[in-house]
Amino acid sequence: MEAELKEIDSRGEWQNIYNDIRNMAAEHSYSTAKLPVNKNLNRYRDVSPYDHSRVRLHNFEHDYINASLVEVEEAERAYILTQGPLRNTCSHFWLMVWEQNSKAVIMLNRVIEKGSEKCAQYWPRSKELPLSFPDTGFVVRLLSEVDKLYYTIRVLELQNTQTTETRAIYHFHYTTWPDFGVPESPACFLNFLFKVRESGSLGSKREPSVVHCSAGIGRSGTLALVDTCLVLMERRRKMSLSDMENVLLDMRYYRMGLIQTPDQLRFSFMAINEGAKVILSDNSTTQKDSRPNGPCLEPQTKAVESDNQDHLMAHNSVPVRKRQREMRNTNTAKTVQEIKQKMSDSEMKREQWQYWRPILLNVGAGAALAVGLLCWMYTH
Repeated sequence: MEAELKEIDSRGEWQNIYNDIRNMAAEHSYSTAKLPVNKNLNRYRDVSPYDHSRVRLHNFEHDYINASLVEVEEAERAYILTQGPLRNTCSHFWLMVWEQNSKAVIMLNRVIEKGSEKCAQYWPRSKELPLSFPDTGFVVRLLSEVDKLYYTIRVLELQNTQTTETRAIYHFHYTTWPDFGVPESPACFLNFLFKVRESGSLGSKREPSVVHCSAGIGRSGTLALVDTCLVLMERRRKMSLSDMENVLLDMRYYRMGLIQTPDQLRFSFMAINEGAKVILSDNSTTQKDSRPNGPCLEPQTKAVESDNQDHLMAHNSVPVRKRQREMRNTNTAKTVQEIKQKMSDSEMKREQWQYWRPILLNVGAGAALAVGLLCWMYTH
């Protein structure tokens, strides 16, 4: 696969491959999204869920939300791909999370990008200020938050005020992915994806994870494609570029426009290639896990994330599987460590630049002042 990718790069063929996929993708009816009553529930007028795959709300005055259930049966994966909630649809968003039994929300955008609001602030910023959504009957609380260099992991509590039942929801937030662009490196993105996989939140349509960016098609489509292809790669042991293109075409049956640019397509294939190296090399030395999440299944217990784990254990007790989980975590740690090693050089360089930048700026400013003073003395 790597040789194929290099050949496409050398020929500059990504635009042509992207155009072929776009032309082959069939378009389906989306009449519900275009009803006048639903007009203000769509963030973009040209991104709508298909009628046959749209997620329906059940316990509300209307059933519409701009979200699609994307299924890949062979990989035993299902994702709800949706737009970034609008201010008037945040309550619908949490109702959907509750009704679909989702364990995690995966957010791939920032609230504000290039001066525009790409997503409403639908989760609380602090533990002291929960968010209430009385029209659908939910309260959201922040239980814990762990900030990394390029992503944040939160644990939220979602409470149904009608039944008083509560659930712990993971909130995985990738904070450095530019709109219409790609992450800095496949290694950074794969480290994030493996973190999501470790939580056990990616699975079948019984408990689909909710994935969103701004429109719910570009960045969201990239994550769904990479994760799905890595699962299939682990099972088939081999995939061609044509196979990956077909997976994307199959996913576009459920939601229009998945992956918005040739750069996103290229990045997806590069990330699949790099991720496959880690997963397949890991499986060659350890017993393969037959469950759909592959080698990254359960959350690791780390000191820096103990707050997150304490909250989740309080809501999701699984003592029967404790011993099996500990054995899997040993293999998971190896997988994550390989990804982190690939990142270390780029992160170290960034940290060094952040340290030296103000010093160099001050030195430069001092030199400029000295030159200016000498010029003044010379002219006078």
